[in-house]
Amino acid sequence: MGNGWHEWPLVLFTVLGQCVVGALIVSGLAWFSAKDAAARQRIVRSMFFLWVVMGTGFLASVMHLGSPLRALNSLNRVGASALSNEIASGSLFFAVGGVWWLVAFLGKMPAALGKIWLLVSMILGVVFVWAMTQVYQIDTVPTWHNGYTTINFFMTVLLSGPLFAALLLRTVRVSFNAATNASISVLALLVCAGVIALQGVSLGEIHSSVQQATALVPDYGRLQVWRILLLAAGLGCWICPLIRRKEPRVVGLAIGLIFVLAGEIIGRGLFYGLHMTVGMAVAG
Repeated sequence: MGNGWHEWPLVLFTVLGQCVVGALIVSGLAWFSAKDAAARQRIVRSMFFLWVVMGTGFLASVMHLGSPLRALNSLNRVGASALSNEIASGSLFFAVGGVWWLVAFLGKMPAALGKIWLLVSMILGVVFVWAMTQVYQIDTVPTWHNGYTTINFFMTVLLSGPLFAALLLRTVRVSFNAATNASISVLALLVCAGVIALQGVSLGEIHSSVQQATALVPDYGRLQVWRILLLAAGLGCWICPLIRRKEPRVVGLAIGLIFVLAGEIIGRGLFYGLHMTVGMAVAG
């Protein structure tokens, strides 16, 4: 029993990876809609931090595996193993997106090719998150083997990614459709709250001959409340200025992002804390 923090490398890898995917999509859309080359170049410069965060996530995943060699060995079963697919798709996303950024930063990217390349990178990010979800669809772990896992992973993309992108774009003074993206994150927060309620009920129906799923994380309800409060506070740092028709400040967006990431880290820790390794678990 616990809060799942013993799996902190995986917590960081999944949350940071999903955050970067969401931020790349929003930043990429802003890059597509930029009216001049100077604005595009400023967006590209800001995207440097996406790859720093993604690199941090991958470093955490390597620490979980124990060594870079194990990470390479895990690629031996691409197509047959969900873990291999996750590492392969994540590495491909990192490589394709990172190389696009480098070439664009150096000003060597042809316009037409740059658009296609960036679009491919964004698609690879979605594939990466989907591959993440499949790692945990294990039929002997009933607390993970459900649609809540998939929804929660993609909600992290929508909760943290747009806010991260808003912070980066604000630092380089590039305007984008902030109200729409903020609305998407608010909707994701509502979905997240609904999932928490439904999953909390479903945990009471999952048990083995010796263990009840609700006993895995005794503080599940309290920690989820803290998670929602942090998410709401973080998004509030972004949304409140927009409601007042003012540009959010960089400091406010940075604090908001920290709150949102903290909330999602709590949620992901609970997810790993719900691991239930049983051979004869039953639901219902």
